[in-house]
Amino acid sequence: MLDRTDLQRILHAIDGHGYPAYRDIRGSYRFADFTLFVDHVQGDPFAAPSRLRVRVPMPTAGFPREMWASRIRCTALRDFLARAFARACRAASDRLGSGKSGLLAMDVPGQEILERSSIAIEPDWVEARFVAGLPARGRRVLGREAAAMLCDGLPPLVAETLCHRRLDAGRLHAHLRTAEDADALRRQLPEAGLAAFVADGAILPRRSGVDDRPLQGPGVVPFRGPDSLRVELALPNAGRVAGMGIPRGITLIVGGGYHGKSTLLAALERGVYDHVPGDGRERVVTDPTAVKIRAEDGRRIEGVDIRPFIRNLPDNSDTRFFRTENASGSTSQAANILEALEVGARVLLLDEDTCATNLMIRDARMQELVEKAGEPITPLVDRVRQLAERDGVSGILVLGGSGDYFDVADTVIRMHAYRPQDVTARAKAVAEQHPTGRRVEDAGEWPAARTRRYPLADSLDPRKGRRDVSIRARALRAVLYGTEEIDVSFLAQLVDEGQVRAIGKAIELARRRFMTGAGLDMAGVVHAVAAETAEKGLDALDDRPIGDYVAFRPHELAAALNRLRTLRVKEGDGP
Repeated sequence: MLDRTDLQRILHAIDGHGYPAYRDIRGSYRFADFTLFVDHVQGDPFAAPSRLRVRVPMPTAGFPREMWASRIRCTALRDFLARAFARACRAASDRLGSGKSGLLAMDVPGQEILERSSIAIEPDWVEARFVAGLPARGRRVLGREAAAMLCDGLPPLVAETLCHRRLDAGRLHAHLRTAEDADALRRQLPEAGLAAFVADGAILPRRSGVDDRPLQGPGVVPFRGPDSLRVELALPNAGRVAGMGIPRGITLIVGGGYHGKSTLLAALERGVYDHVPGDGRERVVTDPTAVKIRAEDGRRIEGVDIRPFIRNLPDNSDTRFFRTENASGSTSQAANILEALEVGARVLLLDEDTCATNLMIRDARMQELVEKAGEPITPLVDRVRQLAERDGVSGILVLGGSGDYFDVADTVIRMHAYRPQDVTARAKAVAEQHPTGRRVEDAGEWPAARTRRYPLADSLDPRKGRRDVSIRARALRAVLYGTEEIDVSFLAQLVDEGQVRAIGKAIELARRRFMTGAGLDMAGVVHAVAAETAEKGLDALDDRPIGDYVAFRPHELAAALNRLRTLRVKEGDGP
């Protein structure tokens, strides 16, 4: 194997050559404390940066086995190292010429602790995957600057960020303990009969719509749950923690505008993930299958059984296997609910501000004016109780305008001046004192046999131009799959662009491996991909070591696949 001196010699030799000369450095180089891998060299200083890796032997890295022995601790350690390495890259980057010259970068994690492909840990080594903009003036190699950047600048960066003895031990252990405690909390929810838990003292408001860090200042109100919903749970590191338990069943979050209803729901949406120390939501946890539901006008729907909510359309469309290129608000929301249930959601999160009113409720006056025979929609208020009792699916709904849900709720929480109050008894009394006069719209039992959907591989085409597979991400807005743009902008529980990149690759993995006559329906396909990535890690998504993938849930993979406008499914019946 070549070493650091060889790399320096090659870079000096190509100084002043045309930019393609950088291809000479592809390969691996032994440094004193690590090995550098140059996996891909950019073809142009303005192109996507070159892909590099550094691998530090575990005896040099020095991380005790207990730090990475469990899955949650290993995820948290990798996340911590990614943050440290990304910060160091940002500090070390320097503009050294044209285009991206001098760039050193790794994706910067947000407030969530997530599995990332940017850091890999094995018993024998720790590896960081990052990108570098190889220096150039115009399209001429700046070899000496590149040698200073890689041969002189990289070793201290690696030592500072990938060696245990050089890291802030207090911050590192806090990171691991915080993730481990949150994971333990979430695992206790089923036994405690809870859909979610919010610890006392949590800080839920965020700084802005584009800044997910906790709001600060004297006006911030720490969360404190009502005594009637108080739960204490045991954590492996912090001991016992108290807070508000949201029971399974139907929970309403009510209150006036600007009193914190949607802020609480937003925290519950993100409660499917662990959070960094100091985020304020470290001990806000939600059932890991919880899915945020909303209306989504204009989305495509392919073969979804929407009969629980919509039947007898005036154009005689088949609602048992419903298809449309341009869904309405109510139809899209119905499909979103049923697609979430299809892949195992046990908790549905809804905010009336982003829902279709006619799928949520039909009041008595509207029932009187438009008889049921002329209305194909059965509103959620008449299905949510059945859904909870039949399938054990809980609902947490933010409501400010409809008290009709009082009749079907198990728990009612009022947010008042950012503090929760248990007003269940009062809500039930109001329901008795002021009956709405609306009739339950009985559309029959929830279909005993659901229509199963089997995605067809030949409806997915990743080709674009001369490329057999072209998959990219566009921030948190879209997956670019071949020539198709999959709109994921309404998937509220996507939090990192790396998840969008990974989902694009996961769709391709699903097409190649699990839609090939294996007899897997939609749920089977997405869970097969999840099992593959759980067993092999995010490297299962690519045949190259790529550092910008972030773990995703089966629910968001299914949601993206369902929004691919070329998707076709065949139908079958199942229990």
